[in-house]
Amino acid sequence: MKLFKTYTTSLLLAFFGLAISGCADNLNEPELNNTFAGATDFTKTEDMVLSAIGVYAAFQSRGWEQPLLLSVRGDDVNSGGLGDQQDFAATDLFTYNKDYWMYNSLWENMYVDIITAHTAMEQIERYQEFADPDGVALGNQYIAEAKVLRGMMLLQVSQVWGDVFIPTSSNTGDLLEVTVLPTKDEVMQHISDQMDEAIPVLPAGRPNERTDIPGGVTKNTALAIKAMANQELKNYQAVADATGEIINSGSFSLFSDFYELFKTPGKLSDEALLEMQFSDFGQGEGDSSNHLLAPYGPQGWTPDVEGSSSGWGFYEPSLKFIKFMLDRGETVRLETSVLFTDRGIEALQADPDYANLPSFVNKTTRDNDVINDYSRALFASGKHYLPSNQLIEGRTDYGSNKNYNVIRYAEILLMYAEAVTQGATASSITADEAVNLVRARSNMPTLSGVTLDQVIDEKFAELGMEWGKRYFDLIRLERYDELNYDGRTFSENLKFLPYPQAQVDQFSILSN
Repeated sequence: MKLFKTYTTSLLLAFFGLAISGCADNLNEPELNNTFAGATDFTKTEDMVLSAIGVYAAFQSRGWEQPLLLSVRGDDVNSGGLGDQQDFAATDLFTYNKDYWMYNSLWENMYVDIITAHTAMEQIERYQEFADPDGVALGNQYIAEAKVLRGMMLLQVSQVWGDVFIPTSSNTGDLLEVTVLPTKDEVMQHISDQMDEAIPVLPAGRPNERTDIPGGVTKNTALAIKAMANQELKNYQAVADATGEIINSGSFSLFSDFYELFKTPGKLSDEALLEMQFSDFGQGEGDSSNHLLAPYGPQGWTPDVEGSSSGWGFYEPSLKFIKFMLDRGETVRLETSVLFTDRGIEALQADPDYANLPSFVNKTTRDNDVINDYSRALFASGKHYLPSNQLIEGRTDYGSNKNYNVIRYAEILLMYAEAVTQGATASSITADEAVNLVRARSNMPTLSGVTLDQVIDEKFAELGMEWGKRYFDLIRLERYDELNYDGRTFSENLKFLPYPQAQVDQFSILSN
């Protein structure tokens, strides 16, 4: 069997869209994922790739609320006003409601998609029974890809809740038999071990070099997730070794324009190790595959392209983050990360230390979208903003056609630098070189003899507003005082969310 057919990006995204819509009705019944292969002809081994693509579809089927919930507790992000999501705003203030629907949505949907990955791996194994040696090898690669995507989802679940289930098959009934809940450290070690299994059979290079599944994971994606798991374990030598291997591969480079990295020109760039892909397929009507980005956008704006929809105002860069960036003399990273309103600028200037602001601190973006005042927030996230002039003509939804970065090479460089400043033996470039590569892209002066504090500050500046990375860094480093800002009070016992009551009702072990 030969399975070297090239699948175009449009075909893949169309499949993603169909898979997401087709599974939407089953999200509350994960056990249904175990039976959807009932009519599959496993002798048609050329269809094996569809099982792999189904895992990608599941991975990027994140509801709008899930990345927001992962992020909102960091000192880089505030919830945008109360609106109709009072418990979301309360979570930002470290007041948790175990009955809140967002908590259950994040838990349930992540586990549904983890189970989907197991289902796909089991399907692929059945295809392999009828495959020739080339097909068996390709099946092993697809299983490895599923392990990588599953690993990323399981990592995020454990970052939010700590001790969580580790599914080992598509049989959700097995979870009812669990008598001892795996600890967070055990989950992270499991993920690291899974990446070790996946790495040898994955293709090398960048996701954007793959032609069979454009943007699909590679060996380097698995190394990145291994590094993330070991970072949570504070096993910094393993972090340095994994990230050093990525650096030494020579496959990746930083996208030259930080502002455009988060917009259409930056889609699947040479910086991307993992990216959720969405598309309007270059047409103004008909099928599309998109993540709902409206929650990040400003409620009020005057777009350069008339008729372009505004957002909901649920996600606000914090004043603390903005002042931190101004104090550092940041330019393009601040302009890219934050959309300013007149009210927000006035709030900044109310502090005499910020009376004189750079010219780019302006309600009009460089793409001529005007961010008007709105009630829920003073600022909006620029990293989740797509200029209205980059929308496909005929498309009006906020951020339509925009990809969603998950792991970037800049993060790899900074994880490496942190590991070295934490005492790991360098396995590639120096920590100074790693940090200065990131700083140079943003026109920041070079540093020498970088310290751990400087690396953590660099991560704050570079990765703010992205997937809660700032919050999880502070929790790992036990820098809890950083979270006591703007009237908030944080303590160590608040680092994990409570298990959703709907899950406690189903799995009594979660109540122990």
